[in-house]
Amino acid sequence: MKLNAQSVYTDKSWKEKGFFVPTFDREEMIKKTKENPKWVHFGAGNIFRAFQANLSQRMLENGDDEIGLTVVEGFDYEIIEKMYRPHDNLSLLVTLKADGSVDKSVIASIAESCILDSANEEEFKRLKEIFSKDSLQMATFTITEKGYSLVNGKGETLPAVADDFANGPVSPKSYIGKVAALLYERYCSGQKKIAMVSTDNCSHNGDKLFAAVDAFARKWTENGKAEAGFLAYIEDESKVSFPWSMIDKITPRPDDSVNEILKKDGVEELEPVVTSMKTWVAPFVNAEESEYLVIEDKFPNGRPALQKVGVIFTDKETVDKVERMKVCTCLNPLHTALAVYGCILGYEKISDEMKDGELSNLVKKIGYDEGLPVVTDPGVIKPSEFIDTVVNVRIPNVFMPDTPQRIATDTSQKLAIRFGETIKAYEASSDLDVKSLKFIPLVQAGWLRYLMGVNDEGEKFEISPDPLLEKAQGFVNGISLGDAGKADEHKAKLLPLLKDKTIFGVDLEEAGLSDLVLNYFEQLIAGKGAVRNTLKKYLA
Repeated sequence: MKLNAQSVYTDKSWKEKGFFVPTFDREEMIKKTKENPKWVHFGAGNIFRAFQANLSQRMLENGDDEIGLTVVEGFDYEIIEKMYRPHDNLSLLVTLKADGSVDKSVIASIAESCILDSANEEEFKRLKEIFSKDSLQMATFTITEKGYSLVNGKGETLPAVADDFANGPVSPKSYIGKVAALLYERYCSGQKKIAMVSTDNCSHNGDKLFAAVDAFARKWTENGKAEAGFLAYIEDESKVSFPWSMIDKITPRPDDSVNEILKKDGVEELEPVVTSMKTWVAPFVNAEESEYLVIEDKFPNGRPALQKVGVIFTDKETVDKVERMKVCTCLNPLHTALAVYGCILGYEKISDEMKDGELSNLVKKIGYDEGLPVVTDPGVIKPSEFIDTVVNVRIPNVFMPDTPQRIATDTSQKLAIRFGETIKAYEASSDLDVKSLKFIPLVQAGWLRYLMGVNDEGEKFEISPDPLLEKAQGFVNGISLGDAGKADEHKAKLLPLLKDKTIFGVDLEEAGLSDLVLNYFEQLIAGKGAVRNTLKKYLA
């Protein structure tokens, strides 16, 4: 059993081993997609293969579409060269269910894989052909939030972007420069309509993509590298739209246990490829069953019938509410709480933490007791049902190999939105008292304790990467476990950090919560085992 078209469609072993093999005419689909592409996706990583490619497959299988997908990779070309094309653009999706069962599917919806390389004449020519087609309705993206940035950490324009601003759309080097060049091709082909849909997990993602593309259109028209009408074309949402979206599906790195399942089935050549850019990619992806995709319904050239396979189309305000529900109350804050305390207590899997009575109670208290009273109800997804699934199905899923160490990455960038917004909502409410919050401050105190880089046994552990790590750790330097009787000294050191609105979203002193955070912190550093004792005190 080899993952290629010959094997998948002729070897009965695939179905006998429980793999879903699609029944639509793949050769005909490929032909029609190449002739009249509808949907191009930028970013050939795991989330795309587990989510967007599967959505397309379900439409094809249900007879809701005859056109598949074109996938484009613009960061690491070897993903296409060493993984997609050798497997005839097929991949395996293993869905890890909370009840311990797995679903195994061959994903066959990708008709064509392309490389976004303007230096490769043949590859870039093909993409220009695709972008000049009347049939093209949308381009979706999963290139991470960093992919839309045109500047470095200091706010300086990236060298490749600066070169592209100056040189125009002929042979751009930067990612968004190449995307803008393809849109310029579409403009020159008759100002054809299209929706540019970011499905990256970041706030107001459509605005981020628009701002990046618009910067190129503005520079190129200003310096005469593009026709004057190009900027107006990009800024006319009746021609080029940039809808907002909210995406939610956990897709960890392909796991060894899943590899073993597939090997026992007889699947060959499962070895992962590590590219020269250090991308780790396997012929299969593993993902949770739950998935949500909510998109602003703004498609000037029409769109595939994605609503028939679970995608919710709505207005911008509702997308924003769904995102706030997820990020501010019902999922992300719970993940951060488990990440901080999981690292201190030595956990290596998020799912294992949900077997811990105190930690399980902590996320329930944060979600149900403190979050739900101020949740923004989007109307299209019930917040109570969403959080029920998170607490009872998604986070406890023992087959999801997600770690507190991964989720603890960049915590300083997350605290403001994941907890600060709830504090603000309490402050603004006439019915709620911000000082009634007890468990969000416990997480904030836990982060201070985490910054010490010492676990509950007094042993050092490696703190996850964070752009403000050095700054934040400076506030806890010199504080040690067992530092009894130094509360005033610790307050003097820590209060400037707790007042930092850029980190916590609010000034915790002004909000009336700093003393509680500091009180918790003193209990958490009382000595070895103090973290566990504190959690038992408030959550047993």
